Amino acid sequence: MKMMYLLLIRHAENDWVGERLAGWTPDVHLNDKGRAQATALAQRLSRTPLRAIYSSPLERTLETAQPLAQAHGLTVQAREELGEAGYGSWTGRALKDLKEDELWPVIQVYPAGARFPDGESMREVQARIVAELDAIRDAHPEQTIAVFSHSDPIKMAAAFYAGLPLDLFQRLTISPASVTAFAFTRFGPRLLCLNHTGSLPSFAIEEHSMQPDHEEH
Repeated sequence: MKMMYLLLIRHAENDWVGERLAGWTPDVHLNDKGRAQATALAQRLSRTPLRAIYSSPLERTLETAQPLAQAHGLTVQAREELGEAGYGSWTGRALKDLKEDELWPVIQVYPAGARFPDGESMREVQARIVAELDAIRDAHPEQTIAVFSHSDPIKMAAAFYAGLPLDLFQRLTISPASVTAFAFTRFGPRLLCLNHTGSLPSFAIEEHSMQPDHEEH
């Protein structure tokens, strides 16, 4: 059975990861570890039959995508809607300080009701990324596509396609340079791997496993 495969890939390491909330801050580039991760990612996906590569327009995602694009002879297509969450006045702040903010536990426990100060709400981020991914899927039926984005948007998209409520998206982990893969079938999306940083498993899906359960009477 032919189906569309969507690979959601987080950008590789940079000096802001785990320290500060980069958001849409310009000129945040991969560090040495991140560049090595991007090269390794291209090697891991060298035999994956990619037909297109899309990316957030931010430098750290474009730099992560470029080695893979070169390996497949493709051009990275930047899309604004694949960008990081709009963190508003939180942008650039240290994570250790943000954890003292009264909004922090709300974002962890009730993200569906949270909005970043002067920025996007969590619902708006999820709606934006899913709408863009759906448009990309529609443009590439029965193809395998790689999309480079950021931790929160990828977690939100993965939660949506896996049928999880937004309030549970924080239970997912998306590491730098990790791959989260979905197959889109006529019975809906199927999560193939989450936060994968090693050799990818087979994407084969047995058709009988997608049939709705029923009993004969």
